[in-house]
Amino acid sequence: MNVEQIVAHARDVFAKAEDIASLENAKARFLGKTGELSTLLKTLGALDIAARKREGARMNVAKQQIEDLLRARRETLKRALMQRRLTAEAIDVTLPGRGIGPGALHPVMNSWERAENIFRGIGFDIADGPEIETEWTNFTALNSPENHPARSMQDTFYIDAHRATGERLLLRTHTSPMQIRYARAHRPPLRVLTAGRTYRVDSDATHAPMFHQVEGLWIDERLSFAELKGVYIHFLRQFFERDDVHIRFRPSYFPFTEPSAEIDMKFEQGRYAGRWLEVSGAGQVHPNVLHNMGLDPERYMGFAFGSGLERLTMLRYGIEDLRLFFEGDVRFLKQFA
Repeated sequence: MNVEQIVAHARDVFAKAEDIASLENAKARFLGKTGELSTLLKTLGALDIAARKREGARMNVAKQQIEDLLRARRETLKRALMQRRLTAEAIDVTLPGRGIGPGALHPVMNSWERAENIFRGIGFDIADGPEIETEWTNFTALNSPENHPARSMQDTFYIDAHRATGERLLLRTHTSPMQIRYARAHRPPLRVLTAGRTYRVDSDATHAPMFHQVEGLWIDERLSFAELKGVYIHFLRQFFERDDVHIRFRPSYFPFTEPSAEIDMKFEQGRYAGRWLEVSGAGQVHPNVLHNMGLDPERYMGFAFGSGLERLTMLRYGIEDLRLFFEGDVRFLKQFA
């Protein structure tokens, strides 16, 4: 074939290609290493210099013509494919809308609101604080020593230091920094509840790197563990809507309270009948923490308690796998709507 015949042949073959894949295969027949035009190019070596220049120029023109034909056919096929998709996916705007189902709060958010309403009913203020904290509010002011394990990179999400002060910043590991912030902005007597997201480098079937806590603080001139016990028993009975809950205090250690206790709850009926389950950490506010709040430890005392909202929600609804809260499975979530 001469170059004119090759171009005419390419035009005919490209026109018959019905999709992009077959068009690319057809391209190889003409412009591939063993294609018709490439084969013809190999014959140039046998010509003299003048003929080689003349025939080479004609072949270059033919190559450009074939590439133009290929490009035009490719665009035609793309437009045809788009039109088929638009036709197949066409929406009849005259049809009535499908509607949107009613939304609902996540079960953990339900527990959050429930806790706030219970404590608001007994005179607690509700406060919220930043999720990005300084080392001072998250650790130092709460009497956590410099060598405390929670300060390590393996336990805490650290981020860039504050540009102005150079102080290290982190995602708060608990809601307790809000105790410092609230107490430094208000004078006793004060009662406050704070809830929100917290972060720790921890992830398995029973832990998540992000979780929720609810925490209470009561400071006055005369307080004791009796008030702590009364307040927390009231909260549990209201939260679980049952009177058959009993609590016990087990001695424990927290750097920000002294003395400290773990609070366990026991159910007399239902799924957890006869079992003691840990639901909170609590204790009397440490004198050093009171001092960092700007208060006189000789005059004021207080107690604090904190609970995981996921734990409370799991106990209330009988949920056994923490991961269900984060997977977003509507089949699971709609049970709580």
